[in-house]
Amino acid sequence: MKDILRMTHQRELILEELGNCHNHPTADALYERIKKKLPRISLATVYRNLEILSEAGMIRKLEISGRQKRFDKEIDQHDHVFCVQCRRVDDIKFDQSRLASLGEDQSLGYAISGCRVEFFGICPKCQAKNEKEEAEKKTDACKGECSKKSCKKSLLSERQREVLEVLAKSDDASANKDIAAATSLEPKQISCQLTALKKKGFVTSPVRCKYEITKAGKAAL
Repeated sequence: MKDILRMTHQRELILEELGNCHNHPTADALYERIKKKLPRISLATVYRNLEILSEAGMIRKLEISGRQKRFDKEIDQHDHVFCVQCRRVDDIKFDQSRLASLGEDQSLGYAISGCRVEFFGICPKCQAKNEKEEAEKKTDACKGECSKKSCKKSLLSERQREVLEVLAKSDDASANKDIAAATSLEPKQISCQLTALKKKGFVTSPVRCKYEITKAGKAAL
């Protein structure tokens, strides 16, 4: 398909900008770069051409844990690791031959042609940021002017408290829509509060785009 795909100026520019990125950009992020050179190009055009280039085998489309699709100029087989905090994605070297192959009784009759390994964690930059914020919290801790309980409450805004209270009452991990249904907040407001609460260590996201309150979050209430 590479041989018959017509290389338009738009596709050449998309490939060029993708090659200049080292962070596996989303279509939206790539669009922001491309429109500086082609102001009249639309986001839909960028999306469409990325899909075409991906199907042609000229780029790789990454679908990581159900999150927004990302794209990679490197088409050789390799795996990825992503940060659950800032959503950064990096290449990772991993020998897939170390994985045990499926036996006939496990493959459900499929002719297995490959697998995808996905790693996740917290990147070095976010680790350093978290350590700095934790140190600042300890430095700024109350010095006997208020009780321990009121100090914890002062770490929360009213919106953050509202989100935490919903998570505290839920037996399962909750998505944005679940929180929105139980609060007066808009989805965008909830996303902002969840980001702030994750930085404070009060919530975690153990499954796809769903959140749970941590022990620290319960204590802060």
